[in-house]
Amino acid sequence: MNGVNLYYEVSGEQGDPVLLVHGSWGDHTNWDAAVPGLSKNFRVVTYDRRGHSKSEKITTQGSFDEDAEDASALLSHLGFNPAHIVGNSGGSTIALKLATRDPSVFRSLIAHEPPLLDLALGNSSLEVKSMEGRRRARKVASLLEAGDMAGGAKLFVETISFGPGQWDRMPASVKEIFVSNADTFLDESRDREGLTVDLKALSGFQKPTLLTNGGKSAPFFKPIVEKLAKTIPGSKLEQYPNDGHTPHASNPDEFVKRVTAFITSLK
Repeated sequence: MNGVNLYYEVSGEQGDPVLLVHGSWGDHTNWDAAVPGLSKNFRVVTYDRRGHSKSEKITTQGSFDEDAEDASALLSHLGFNPAHIVGNSGGSTIALKLATRDPSVFRSLIAHEPPLLDLALGNSSLEVKSMEGRRRARKVASLLEAGDMAGGAKLFVETISFGPGQWDRMPASVKEIFVSNADTFLDESRDREGLTVDLKALSGFQKPTLLTNGGKSAPFFKPIVEKLAKTIPGSKLEQYPNDGHTPHASNPDEFVKRVTAFITSLK
């Protein structure tokens, strides 16, 4: 699909198609806690993005734009076009970039905390928060450049995605996924357009949109989500007050409830 072999799974036998796009470092298993609940009402597609886990690794410089094309190609391959596209973190960036390129593949868009740290927020105090996010990401990339994949993964988990002390609390299997996919984050850090999205194009996106952030997430995510909510016409903005960067894992029942309620409200 789109010139690369992608690993994917389909769960559920009825209802609208829902494509789940995972974030950086991870793979299709990131969604394991939420898939059983979602598949009761929808045909749910999870997959490993190019270069991640069971999907084909590409030696050339990649981009989120390529990932967006991959997602579209996967939906076409399955005959699930259009679909409700749900993204988390870097997966949200991919979904948003796809929204600027081909809105026709969407029934709706749901995005949680895209790390669009180069996005123009129009407020100096908010820009400072984004600068801090970029600084943290550069530190992670520097460790990866030096070959310290485990150190980079730990720093990412504790300063960007989950919080201090969380790396040591993770199961060994999850740590292994992070470390094995560390090179994909380094590749993303070299994508010059990876931390931004075309706001003008997004302002013309007419499909139902739900944008969310976590009440316990790093402070630079909230202003990004709020900027996007002001940009996309008619979009809905919600917060998971007791969760952080991955509510589908930390609070899967609530995540499933919200996604299901949003999609069914569109009928």
